[in-house]
This record gives sequence, structure tokens and C-alpha cells, in this order.
Amino acid sequence: MMTSIKRFLIGRPLKSTEAGEQKLNKTKALAILSSDALSSVAYGPEQILLVLITVGVTAFWYSIPIAVGVLLLLTALILSYRQIIFAYPHGGGAYVVSKNNLGVNAGLIAGGSLLVDYILTVAVSVSAGTDAITSTFPSLHTHNVMIAILFVLFLTILNLRGVTESASILAYPVYLFVLALFILIGVGIYKILMGEVSSDLHASMGTPVAGISLFILLRAFASGSSALTGVEAISNAIPNFKEPAPNNAAKTLILMGSLLAVLFTGIVFLAYYLSIVPSVEVTVVSQIAEEIFGRSFMYFFIQGTTALILILAANTGYSAFPLLAVNLAKDKFIPRMFTIRGDRLGYSNGIIILGLASIVLIIAFEGHTENLIPLYAVGVFIPFTLSQTGMMVKWVREKPKGWAFKLIINSIGAVISLIVTIIFFLTKFTQVWPVLVFLPIIILVFHRIRKHYDAVGEQLKVTSCDPAVPIEGNVIIVPVAGITHVVENSLNYAKSLSAEQIIAVYVSFEREDEKKFEDNWKKWQPNVRLVTLHSHYRSIIGPLTKFIDTIEHKASEANYRVTVVIPQFIPRKGWHNILHNQSSLMIRTSLLYRRNVIITTVPYHLKK
Repeated sequence: MMTSIKRFLIGRPLKSTEAGEQKLNKTKALAILSSDALSSVAYGPEQILLVLITVGVTAFWYSIPIAVGVLLLLTALILSYRQIIFAYPHGGGAYVVSKNNLGVNAGLIAGGSLLVDYILTVAVSVSAGTDAITSTFPSLHTHNVMIAILFVLFLTILNLRGVTESASILAYPVYLFVLALFILIGVGIYKILMGEVSSDLHASMGTPVAGISLFILLRAFASGSSALTGVEAISNAIPNFKEPAPNNAAKTLILMGSLLAVLFTGIVFLAYYLSIVPSVEVTVVSQIAEEIFGRSFMYFFIQGTTALILILAANTGYSAFPLLAVNLAKDKFIPRMFTIRGDRLGYSNGIIILGLASIVLIIAFEGHTENLIPLYAVGVFIPFTLSQTGMMVKWVREKPKGWAFKLIINSIGAVISLIVTIIFFLTKFTQVWPVLVFLPIIILVFHRIRKHYDAVGEQLKVTSCDPAVPIEGNVIIVPVAGITHVVENSLNYAKSLSAEQIIAVYVSFEREDEKKFEDNWKKWQPNVRLVTLHSHYRSIIGPLTKFIDTIEHKASEANYRVTVVIPQFIPRKGWHNILHNQSSLMIRTSLLYRRNVIITTVPYHLKK
């Protein structure tokens, strides 16, 4: 039954040879890898205005030069990540660049930041999209958390079905959102040119503003730069592209940057010209759409596609998180299970862990994850800064053709990214301080995992291990609970092995049962030694393990091994297991960490 449900939700397993069919073309890749960056158009311009409104509406004209600054940073990042794509065509992005050029710890800071950031991407995006829906239908507001969890589960299952299938479904809402904003910006500019919008609504460029300061402008710039989250996702996901993967990834990156630049600039310009004032109840995009179209079909179309893109922005995390996890797992910094492909050739463990972690965040914050946006943004700009700096070191060290121009691009990107990161810490420390706690902890965990893998590898090498001590003989212990076919089956198996001695062990709770069992055993298995143990506290595990430890100690002196053969019957139906006490499982678990005890389970399958 479980298999049927799995096949219904995820689909049939794919052969390894079908991996090429799971690669993305540029159209689909743009949709699923750019959704996070493009969705930030819905809140990036608003973040700028929220800072400027503290000075006054007349300060809104500063949003234009601030937007220019954001575009310069975007250009530097796009050009830099384009270079990263060709320099590191196997993916990994900021993690690989930082590790190779700045050292392991720098790479782990970048990788750890991005892993956490992708979890935040899912939680924040889904919660924001859920808020947009429940704002339209207020009666659903009390169910925010449950709706958000359902969206996460939907995206998780969709991504488990494979990257191409998820891209085929998610491409339509993304492109509808782009179309809706192009129509909004186009009609808005047309009305301005036709004189249908009064030029008196806004303060003209260069109007003196009392109370404005460099600190406020830098803070507004940093807030607006939150629109650049998700730019790095394509460089992490190069292996998902069809061949030639680096060329296709680079073209997709340029197209994403161009779309983001046009949409971001258009929304900032319209918000300034229409003198839109940010509000808690209504978003800036919603106010612009209502001003231009009124409460018409186009208004609701724009609102609907905006809500969808905010939810689907989470899919960028689902695309990039598993691939980044693969790179970290290959370097032994996180569990190797992240390198395993699932039935549909995606890295299923990474997808599932991302979904579960996001659900935990949504529940912990009760769906109100807006306070995580600054943490989410600074978590991106730390890797931005490290990757740009890493590329600077690479060009200076290798000096390839045209390296000076490349160095200038990366230097500009590194400086601006560092400034934005510092501004976040200075202006929003109360919201971003957790990064100073979880990053050291994550790096420590990474190193502990790597240390464990190195230790295991060293111990498993035949050349480095101490020579194995020859085993001179074997003592078999069979725990028995009665005279049954299950016990008989296990004893027959034990007799087939080469053993010095077979000992059946019976643990009794009552003295009368003990005597009766011994008499019956002599008649049934006279050639097999029986040891009966009395348990004063009605525990099977305690007396049994104590006896096994005693035998093991004596056996080890003669280079003998102790093998515990555990009888276990297997019910015909899985749910029948809950009707039995599973003592065989408890015995096996308690003996698992005994160094010189070998455990063998002999199953007996029931027919009814």
C-alpha cells in the first residue's frame, strides 16, 4: 500500500541512464532558478520606501539613485557569477569558490550561510504568499500555519517527482508574474507620458530634504539590496542544465539579471512618480496596480500572480539546496546521504530535509516570518562577499587573459557586498545577530563530521589497521522464549554452523515456570545445553546481557567469538507487528554495541 501511495505521489522510478532527460533547458531553468530573485521585486522597492518614510514623503526621490546603486551591485554580481560559472562548471557557487581560494573555513562559512538561507527562503516565501492569500480571504487568516505547511508539502512532493516535472508546472506562474509586471510597468509609463498622471504627486529630483543623512541612505540601499537574494542560485545548480551546461547557465543568469533590473527599476520609478506610501495593510505593488487599473481584472491578475510568485520563490531553495548539500557531502562536511539520488534521480534526502526544516521554522514563528527577512538577506551577502573576494584571489594568483578587467568587476562586487553586510549588522543587529551564533556552531559541526569520516576511513583501511586476531572457535547463544517452531528454526540454523558449543538461554519470571521449562526442554532438545536465568525485576534484557557478557569474557581469552542467534517470527501483514512485544528487536538493539558479540537474526515467516 505504501509503495502504491509513493508511486502515486512521486511517480515511477527512473533508470540512471535517464538522467540526461532530467536536465533543464534555459526556459525552464529561468523559471525555477529565478523565482526567488524575481519575487523580490514584490518587496525590494517597498523596503527602500519603508526606510525613507522615516524622513518624510519628500525623501522618496532618493529611491531613484538608490535603485541605480542596487542595479550597479546587481550588474557586478551577475558578471561575477557568470565568471564563476565558467571557472567552476560543476556547480557549488560561493562554497566552492571560497573554499578553493580563501580556505576551508571561508568555504564553510559561505556554504553554511547558504544552507540556512535556502531554508529561510522556503519558510519566508511560503509564509509571505500565504499572507497574500489570507489577506484576500480574511476568513482563512486563522489557518495561516496549516496553509503554509500544505504549500511546503506540495512543493516538496513536486520536487521529489523530478526537476523537469516541477519546472514544467512552476514555469507558468513565474512567466505570468513577469507578464503581469511588464503590463503594469508598460501601462503605468504610458499613462505618465500621456499626461494622465499628475506630475505634482511627487517631489522633484534634487528637492532638499531635512533630516536626510548618509546613514539613512545606506540603510535604504541595504534594504533595497534584499531584492538581490537568489542571484547565486544558478551558479549552484549548473549540473541541472542541459549541455553545454556552463553556456546555458550563463545565458540564463544574464536573462534573469536583465529581467530583475527592468522589473525592479520599473516598480521603483512608478512608486516614486505616483508617490506611493508603504502601508502595513496594502503592499506597494498592490497600490500601484490599483492606481493604474483600479479594482479591475488586471488588478486581481497582478495580485494573484504576485501571491503565486512569492510562494513559488521557495522553489529556488529546492533547486539549489540539494546541489549545495551534495558538494558539502562529497567533501565529508555533512552526511553522505545527501549524495544519494532518489527514485526520480533528484537528491531526495536534501529535498526532504529542506522541507522538514522549513516546516519547523513556520511552526516556530507561527507563520510570521517577516522578521527573518534581514537574517535571510545577510545570509546571502556574506557568501556574496566571500565569493567575490575568492575570485579576486583567483585572478591575482592565476593571471589569465583579461584578468585585470575581471579583477575590477569582482573588486567592485566584493566592496559593495561587504558594505551592505556591514550596514545590515549596524542597522538591524537585533534581527541579524543569530548569524553570529549559528554560523560558528554550523562550522564546528561541519568539522566534527569531517573528523568522524576521516577517523572511520583511517580505521577501515586494511593497510592502517592492526592485523585481525584469528578466531579459534565460536560459541552460539540462542535466547528462547518457549518451545516453538520459531525456536526450532533458529536452533537448526545454529547447528548448521561450526560451533564449539550451543547454549539456549531462557529467562523466567516465576520459579515454577523455570522448572517446568527445563523438564520440557530435556525431552525436546536433550543435546542442546539450556541455561535458565531468573529475573527478579521481570526484565529479559538485564539477565540475558549479563550472561552474554560473562560468556564473552571467557571466550575472548581463548580467541573465541560469541554469536547470539535471535529467533524472530515475521507476521504475514505488517500491522500485525504492533500486536506483539518485539522482544527480539529489543535484544538486538541492546547487544548492538557489544564489541566482540556477533548478532544474527533468524526469521520465521508466518503463513496466516
